[in-house]
Amino acid sequence: MWGGRFSKSIDDKFAYLNNSFRFDWRLYDADIRGSIAYAQALARANIITDTERDSLIDGLQRVKQEFDARTFEANPSTALRVSDEDIHTAVERRLGELVGVVAGKLHTGRSRNDQVATDTRLFTLDAITNLQLLIAGLQRAIIEKSEVHIDALMPGYTHVQRAQPILFSHWLMSYFWMLYRDAERFEDCRQRVAILPLGAGAIAGNALGIDREFLARELGFAGVSQNSIDAVSDRDFIAEFLFDAALLGVHLSRLGEDLVLYSSAEFGFITMDDAYATGSSLMPQKKNPDAMELARGKAGRLIGNLTTLLTVLKGLPSSYDKDLQEDKEPLFDTIDTLEALLPVVAGVIRTMRVNANAMRGALDESMLATDLADYLVRKGMPFREAHRKAGEAVKLAEARGIALSALSADDYKNIATEFGADVKDVFDFNKSVAARDVIGGTAPNAVREQIARAKRLLRY
Repeated sequence: MWGGRFSKSIDDKFAYLNNSFRFDWRLYDADIRGSIAYAQALARANIITDTERDSLIDGLQRVKQEFDARTFEANPSTALRVSDEDIHTAVERRLGELVGVVAGKLHTGRSRNDQVATDTRLFTLDAITNLQLLIAGLQRAIIEKSEVHIDALMPGYTHVQRAQPILFSHWLMSYFWMLYRDAERFEDCRQRVAILPLGAGAIAGNALGIDREFLARELGFAGVSQNSIDAVSDRDFIAEFLFDAALLGVHLSRLGEDLVLYSSAEFGFITMDDAYATGSSLMPQKKNPDAMELARGKAGRLIGNLTTLLTVLKGLPSSYDKDLQEDKEPLFDTIDTLEALLPVVAGVIRTMRVNANAMRGALDESMLATDLADYLVRKGMPFREAHRKAGEAVKLAEARGIALSALSADDYKNIATEFGADVKDVFDFNKSVAARDVIGGTAPNAVREQIARAKRLLRY
């Protein structure tokens, strides 16, 4: 493709370093879609005839069929003129074998610089669509499990310390909203991915009258790039996609951490299905929550891919540089990781057993101290004073080794005269949860409305 001014074949070791077909072959569908549209644009600009266009399109479709069937044979030679340096040269080489010299007209006015940028954007757009579907699948699993256990009580934790009683469904639905933001971010990212670089050439634009708006329509892009230099070097859209993916990975990691803890014997809140657990090669009794441990671990990989690309980009001069070849493997790895991980996490949620009795058994009355303070607030006491008085009650109960409800009426009167006989009504976990009946609260009615809203957002 570029050997005219060279007198030597490329060094074998350099060829291996330079050539990217071993990983960018995955762009074949996007590359061929872009090439078909470009053949149509060449014919519209009267650069090739309609007959030549049809021959090129037919040949490209045959090449795609070979890739689809995994029968495409890459050229392993490292000789300068015949090696498959990348997906673009591989497709064009095979196209020439199928349709003859007319294949050489397909690259007219086009550079691999704008070609690869187009391919990568098309590939990323497809990935966004698929990831959004997988995220929605996990969200549906969360909704379904939440509905089944809508009234189950559990301790809510802050600082990994018991805080206040909440509904299990409320805890689980918190991850729905993290995932909802993830899907939103991917959708927002789509706007900046869907900008067509094809027609920018190597750096200066196209001199042959190619209709770039036609190309954008044919390929499903929302618009065309406004500067050819920027068009061939812009990888912001990949960095943004990798950030969105890394944050999704962080959310999956947090869910993984919770489920690993909650499935331990110390908690026993949930039991992993055997299909998503492993055993020990030494200890026969072990049942390890490896699926969710992998969810934790994969977050590091996703963050690393983002860091890799940002590091590649940070010192580049303007326009295209070969460093940008390093954008593909982090992108592909991130997509592969999430496409493997999301269905597994959804499976874990769908199949795990929720141990409602164990969760309720982990509640203790000290978690109702805030309700005790709220009681005093309703009696007219300023909250800061009520907080201090409730703390005194907790301290006294701890000193005696008894529950808050076991303190006598006199004990409470000695702490604050506002305490009456009805203070005993505070020590009811169900009432505590039901009292938080605000939008986004943990009350059963609020959680039901939360789930209903989630279903509407998913068009469930």
